[in-house]
Amino acid sequence: MKSIKLVLVAAGILAMTAQAESVPEFPADYKTTVLITGSNRGIGFEFVRRFSARDWRIIATTRKPDEATDLQALADKDADIIIEQLDVTDHPRIEELAVKYQDQPIDILLLNAAIGPGGIQTLAKLDFDRATLSFATNAIGPMKLTQAFMENVKASQKKQVIAMSSDSGSFVAGSQRPILWHYKASKAALNMYFHTLHFETQKRGVTAVMLHPGLVATNPQLAKFPGVIQTEDSVGQMLAVIDKLTLEDNGRFISYEGDTMPW
Repeated sequence: MKSIKLVLVAAGILAMTAQAESVPEFPADYKTTVLITGSNRGIGFEFVRRFSARDWRIIATTRKPDEATDLQALADKDADIIIEQLDVTDHPRIEELAVKYQDQPIDILLLNAAIGPGGIQTLAKLDFDRATLSFATNAIGPMKLTQAFMENVKASQKKQVIAMSSDSGSFVAGSQRPILWHYKASKAALNMYFHTLHFETQKRGVTAVMLHPGLVATNPQLAKFPGVIQTEDSVGQMLAVIDKLTLEDNGRFISYEGDTMPW
C-alpha cells in the first residue's frame, strides 16, 4: 500500500512539473503585439489608433501602403507601428510575412480586411467574378492567415484570433431580403470556417471568435442608414468585448455589444 502511495505522489509531482514547464515564460520587456489586416481606414485604422494608445506593437497591413496616408502619419509618430503590404488573397505574400515574423509572438490576430457587397444585384445580373473575389477575401484569406500565424498566436500571452464578421452572415440576424448575395455568402462561409476552427483552437489554448461590428458609418452611403453607429463607438465596444474574452468564448459569434449572435 505504501509503495502505491509513493507511486501516486511521484506521478502527481511529475504531472505538476510538466504543467509548470508547459507555461511559457515571457521576458520583462514583453510587448503585446497585434497584427491587423485592412489597417488603412475605417474599423481597421481605428483599431490601430486604439492599440497605439495602449502602447502595443502593431503590425498594420494594407494593400497599398503608399496610399495609406493616415496610417503613415500615425506610424510616423509611433515607432511600434510597422506597416506591411498585404493583399489577403495573395497567399505567397502571407507566407512571406509568416517567415519574416516567425519569431514574433502575436497576441491578437485581427482579421479585419474584407470586400463589401459591391452594389445590389439580382439573380440575372450576378457577377461571379465578384463572388470569387468575395470568398477569396472574406473567407479564404482570413483562414490562410490563421493557418500561417497560428504558431505566433500560440507563443503569445493573449492567444486570440478574431475575425471581423457581419450579421449578413447570419440566417437569423441578417437581412432576409434577396440582396448582397456574395457578401452574405462569404461572411456565412467565414462563420462556418471559424466554427470549425474552434474545435482545434480550444485544444491549443487559443481563443477564436467572430465579431459583428454593427452597421458602421465607414462611408457616406452607410452613414445614411437608420441605426448606424460611428466607427469609434463600434471599435470602442468591440475592444471591451475583446478585453474580456476567455477560452470559454471559443467559436462564439459576438456582437459589438457583447451578445451572442444567432446564425
